[in-house]
Amino acid sequence: MINVLICGIGGKMGASVLSLLSQDGEAKAVCGVDSRNGEQFGVPVYKNFDDVKEKVDVVIDFSSPAALKGELDWAVKNGVPVVLATTGYNENDIKLIEAASKKTAVFRTANFSLGVNLLVKLVREAAQALGEKFDVEIIEKHHNQKVDAPSGTAIMLAESANSAYGGSKPYLYGRQGAVGKRGNEIGIHAVRGGTIVGEHDVLFAGEDEVITLSHSAQSKRVFAAGAIKAAKWIVGKPCGKYDMTDVLENL
Repeated sequence: MINVLICGIGGKMGASVLSLLSQDGEAKAVCGVDSRNGEQFGVPVYKNFDDVKEKVDVVIDFSSPAALKGELDWAVKNGVPVVLATTGYNENDIKLIEAASKKTAVFRTANFSLGVNLLVKLVREAAQALGEKFDVEIIEKHHNQKVDAPSGTAIMLAESANSAYGGSKPYLYGRQGAVGKRGNEIGIHAVRGGTIVGEHDVLFAGEDEVITLSHSAQSKRVFAAGAIKAAKWIVGKPCGKYDMTDVLENL
């Protein structure tokens, strides 16, 4: 049985991870780290990593960048791999992640949905097959509480498509007014409304035909499930940086 520490256990995503682990036959939550400590989560919860007493095999982090340094210091000191599911890291945070990955296994991706990561792979393959004769447009849709745009997943999809063109295409975020005819860009557009969990469409528009590759998340539980799959996969792996591409290659 794999022992999991959930960082951010008091948040919505942390609660989803805890719920799924309670039904899992291969991994279980043994403790959490969160500012909202207490026994209401069913496992011991600490405010600081240095207070953790349980044997931990892997950390799943759905918290905030503020927890990163303490988390990585503890993980490196104890030789515990980390699955980073938090977003909003700055340049200094990325440097901390890079440094930690030289001493322990670190798993990080913009989206933990297996379906989205398969979509990323398919987009790259489609761009390679279709070439320059097809224009690429990306439309992402999220709930009205999301504070950033475009989504990190939309950027990930754009970068995947652009890799087929040698990274030569600029990104254009929305269009308004007399913008002139379309150039060589990849268009990226954001929609916000209601309770949309997350939808991403990648359009390849050619002459007289359009190919659309899509993914729609029906629940945030898909992201929790992906993080758990990543956590199981990374246990026992050597130092380094990993992402969902590595998991997909081993499915």
